[in-house]
Amino acid sequence: MNSAEFVEAVKRYVRDVAVQDVITGYLEPPGRSPSRNLVELANWYNSLDENESGMVNRIIKESVDAGLFGFFCVLDGVRAVEEPEDRGDLRLTYINNEREILLNDINEEYLHDLFNEQ
Repeated sequence: MNSAEFVEAVKRYVRDVAVQDVITGYLEPPGRSPSRNLVELANWYNSLDENESGMVNRIIKESVDAGLFGFFCVLDGVRAVEEPEDRGDLRLTYINNEREILLNDINEEYLHDLFNEQ
């Protein structure tokens, strides 16, 4: 797996699933006793017409994308999650059958740029 394949896998198995899980949770809140907050949101969501719910679905996807973009920025080292004087480096390594690939190599294309190549 290289960096581009990793980003594509995150899109497929993290982003797309998260978006669908949120939408499904609004269509039919899961569990025997869903939270009051979720029930309120689901009632509102289910009162929308098709165009309106489609717009909300787009907002959900944009929100998930923004979170993932920020996380990729952190992995790339261009967004800090600690104070400057304590700043370290993150290294994301894919290991498979004795082979190690640095997925967030600063000498290669950034993960957050690969993510934006939608």
